[in-house]
Amino acid sequence: MTDTLSRTRRNIVILVAAQAILGAQMSVIFIIGGLAGQILAPNPCLATLPLSMIILGSALSARPLARFMQMRGRQAGFLLAVLAGGLGAAIAAAGLWSGSFLLFMAGSLLTGIYMSAQGFYRFAVTDTASDEMAPRAISWVMAGGLAAAIIGPAIVRMTSDLTAVPFLASYVAVIGLNLLGPFLFAFLDIPIPPAPRTGDDQGRPMGQILRNPVIIVAMICGMVSYALMNLVMTSTPLAVVGCGYAPSDAANIVSAHVLAMFAPSFFTGHLIARFGATRIVAIGLAILAAAGGVALSGAELPQFFGALVLLGVGWNFGYIGATAMLTRAHTAAERGRVQGMNDLVVFGGVFVASLSSGGLMNCAGGSPQDGWSAVNLAMLPLLALAGASLIWLVLRGRQDGVLQK
Repeated sequence: MTDTLSRTRRNIVILVAAQAILGAQMSVIFIIGGLAGQILAPNPCLATLPLSMIILGSALSARPLARFMQMRGRQAGFLLAVLAGGLGAAIAAAGLWSGSFLLFMAGSLLTGIYMSAQGFYRFAVTDTASDEMAPRAISWVMAGGLAAAIIGPAIVRMTSDLTAVPFLASYVAVIGLNLLGPFLFAFLDIPIPPAPRTGDDQGRPMGQILRNPVIIVAMICGMVSYALMNLVMTSTPLAVVGCGYAPSDAANIVSAHVLAMFAPSFFTGHLIARFGATRIVAIGLAILAAAGGVALSGAELPQFFGALVLLGVGWNFGYIGATAMLTRAHTAAERGRVQGMNDLVVFGGVFVASLSSGGLMNCAGGSPQDGWSAVNLAMLPLLALAGASLIWLVLRGRQDGVLQK
């Protein structure tokens, strides 16, 4: 028992560090990706397409990466991902240098493999944790994003104008972050799952797994929480700069947003343990709705800051709560398949949101303010979907005599 606890604590420290240091690259890329895309894209409606390619790469790699880690272990999967992240940043930098939008998008697609792996940090930390400790372990790993929220925007401020080609030095810095990955993951201690043998529990067929209402609702709420966060965050730098503010203002707003995404993680796990994941997800959806309301109230800096902070907190409650729901609804033998399917659904939804974001922002009105309003109004149908599914789950639990937590 002592050895298992010690191993879990060690893995928490390493994965928190990975979330903080390696995860900073995602803050960098989501601050500058749309602005760089706007420079390179042949049409302004396509400005956020490179960011959408990151999400597409993440969605396409989620299931293969989950299977790879099930066979080869978490360490091998995470090392493969930092290789892809570094290579993707190098190709994107080459696209900026040569002025090639297609090359820039190709690099973004590879970056998606790293993003997918980062999403598995929260699952990896539960591999050696007890059921009681798992929600808190997830929260601690997610809290590593606080450091990423400071490191990423700081890199942008230091590097965005460092070279004649805007943002080129920022992508070189991202390559450097990925080079730190092998040193971090050398200390990760998560056993490779044993190969299944005849007679071992193989878990339920995927069709039966997907008939579990908790798994379905967890996937929907996780997808909606992440998709709405990405929909609004992707357009934020374009909206801020389009409304007459400086790129440094956009970096500060995104920094505040990312801090708000991860700061609640210090206590989200405790809230889930006390009140249940279902209630925390419901609160997260309500906060996301409030974020949209603040954004629609105006396009001044206070409204941008307020909306993006609420967006971060709502994502934290909705996404971590949905993750906790999911991890309690499948067995160890089903882990790779369920987690891979979940992230395929989540990042598939995020891809659609990201793809829509640039079009809504740049092509849905006559001014940046009109585009910003269109982005935030687009939140409504997804909020309705997630809210309805959560209510259905709770009512179903009451009907069955068990309140879904």
